Amino acid sequence: MEGEVGFLGLGIMGKAMSMNLLRHGFKVTVWNRTPSRCDELVEHGASVAETPAAVVKKCKYTIAMLSDPSAALSVVFDKDGALEQICRGKGYIDMSTVDSDTSTKISEAITSKGGFFLEAPVSGSKKPAEDGQLVILAAGEKEALPAFDVMGKKSFFLGKVGNGAKMKLVVNMIMGSMMNAFSEGLILADKSGLSSQTLLDVLDLGAIANSMFKMKGPTMIQKNYSPAFPLKHQQKDMRLALALGDENSVSMPVAAASNEVHPDMDAFARGLKYIGCDRKLFDYYGSKRKNLTQYFISDVIHVV
Repeated sequence: MEGEVGFLGLGIMGKAMSMNLLRHGFKVTVWNRTPSRCDELVEHGASVAETPAAVVKKCKYTIAMLSDPSAALSVVFDKDGALEQICRGKGYIDMSTVDSDTSTKISEAITSKGGFFLEAPVSGSKKPAEDGQLVILAAGEKEALPAFDVMGKKSFFLGKVGNGAKMKLVVNMIMGSMMNAFSEGLILADKSGLSSQTLLDVLDLGAIANSMFKMKGPTMIQKNYSPAFPLKHQQKDMRLALALGDENSVSMPVAAASNEVHPDMDAFARGLKYIGCDRKLFDYYGSKRKNLTQYFISDVIHVV
């Protein structure tokens, strides 16, 4: 990727991805709504711009990694937003997890001014982002694809804008549903007098072995909820996936049931902020002797 790279949004993922670019020798200019998030990156050689527009003016490629559709739109369309400095030859790469309508709206605005646009949500959390091992789900204009050489272990090009967003929502919907079932299984094993570690070993050797269980299982049984992927973002992704299901007349009762856990968890303890905390909520329900199956059935009725 030639020229300086801009990066908008320095949350858990954006910060890790920017740091990875710096380690690979890229010149990076960053912006974040809370300026203090830029400090560590500056120590490692990044430059700071005061506005998204200033980042785009300086850089050939600008990457955005924002928290939700509202933030993604704001950074582009607000005063001093990225769109003000987009022109021919400038590339805008949105790696946020948003809905396809949001991606399409941003794409149309960027390309109308002569820029090129690629949506590129990612599969992976903090550690893969730091190590350049993300899976990138790209759609739009292929010109920006070389930007991902050091950011991901594999890039999929999915065609027209919107397809990347849809694929990411499907992936995160599966992940959210799977993690809730995994949490229930850990609690059931524990309450039945079985070793949680032995359960992990059995799962790892069976047909449902997967990297998520392998990565999250040990920390969950240790009740270590270190930040990697904010729970509020998982809840947002589940809601967007359910909306995508509605658009396509697809009934998703399992995803709907899993989605209902997250608001309840948030009410239970504001401190449970990261995916993998599901187990603590299920511990709570177990202590109250509440039937989890009945909990899911009763709550899903008004959702599906």
